[in-house]
Amino acid sequence: MNTGDTAWVLMSSSLVMLMTPAIGLFYGGMVERKNLLSTIMLTFGTLLIVTVQWVLFGYSLCFGPDIAHAIGSLAWCGLANIGINDTIAYAPTIPHLAYMLFQMKFAIITPALIAGAFVERVRFKSFMVFTVLWTTLIYDPVAHWVWGEGGWLKKLGSLDFAGGTVVHITAGVAALAMCIALRRKKRAIDGRFQPESVPLTLFGAVLLWFGWFGFNGGSALGANAAAAQALVTTTVAAAAAALTWMLVSSAEGKNTAVGAATGAVVGLVAITPACGYVDVPAAILIGSVGSVVSFFSIKLSEKLKIQDSLDVCACHGMAGTWGALATGLFASKAINPAGADGLFHGNAHLLFAQLASVVAVWLFTFVGTYAIAKLIDQFMNFTASQSEQEQGLDLFHLGDDSAERLYANESAVVKLIH
Repeated sequence: MNTGDTAWVLMSSSLVMLMTPAIGLFYGGMVERKNLLSTIMLTFGTLLIVTVQWVLFGYSLCFGPDIAHAIGSLAWCGLANIGINDTIAYAPTIPHLAYMLFQMKFAIITPALIAGAFVERVRFKSFMVFTVLWTTLIYDPVAHWVWGEGGWLKKLGSLDFAGGTVVHITAGVAALAMCIALRRKKRAIDGRFQPESVPLTLFGAVLLWFGWFGFNGGSALGANAAAAQALVTTTVAAAAAALTWMLVSSAEGKNTAVGAATGAVVGLVAITPACGYVDVPAAILIGSVGSVVSFFSIKLSEKLKIQDSLDVCACHGMAGTWGALATGLFASKAINPAGADGLFHGNAHLLFAQLASVVAVWLFTFVGTYAIAKLIDQFMNFTASQSEQEQGLDLFHLGDDSAERLYANESAVVKLIH
């Protein structure tokens, strides 16, 4: 074991954990104040429930001994047969438990991302049931395919440095499937969301960017050159994407702070699968193009009347898809000998493997998520009723309207001063 590598992965695990409440803040700033707490609780709930699921059997399904190149065995259920001083082939310089902990944070944040597709109109208990089923039946198999020893996409040669396919494509496609599967309900307020607290959204975006250093850099699984490369490409891609979003939106007279924050997050998503395999110029291009892809995907979603509340499919599914394909174009063994050369470095097979990975994960995730959503909605009424939406999910589901009262008190103070 290497103490430096262990310290870096443990710290990265903490950074990635921070991203889940950061998502809650990022989403929370874009909903009505009467739904702020319920929105944050959707993400906090995933932190609680996936932690337990992961330890009991999720980790074993993802990374346990391979079964038919499709799923891990149950050999490590409840972390059985994992000693405190054991290491693992995935990361031989750190404790096995440290690797398990790091991968847990990826499993947690993925369903939290999906929640943005239906904030203000989904029941908390139903989403918790969905989270357990979806993580077990969708996330765990896909993670094994792409990252697990013996996984069929890994054997095909597909690359995903930090979760562009495993996390962002699955979350984005699941969001799309949920929007189509759940019956449409008239919103209490028609039209697109008007952000209630732009500073809260910006704060969430900054925390996400900070946590992403652990997300991408920690995926090097050591304090090494690959980690440094991943951190540099990550921050450059995010900055390029945010600037591109501002430029494109300015052309339409809609340059906003929320747009800049969204652009930065899109850049982080796009670079995630490639961050440890590409150079800085490629990272700038990946971030910029990802921003354009997501920007116009939102417009397409509006035209198709897809009820994706916070554009999860456009920002995560589409940017993640572009990032996965871009890895097949720009990856270079000169940057990371453990990876592979992409098309622009003379290896067309990698692009084929990335395309196959994207298609397989899109199809599997969409069909599986649609079925899970329909099943839960049949027995638990996944979507909140019109009266619940009007009352506000903070009060109806959590019995707490403190966010609403806080804003009301602040308004009263401001009026008194003036």
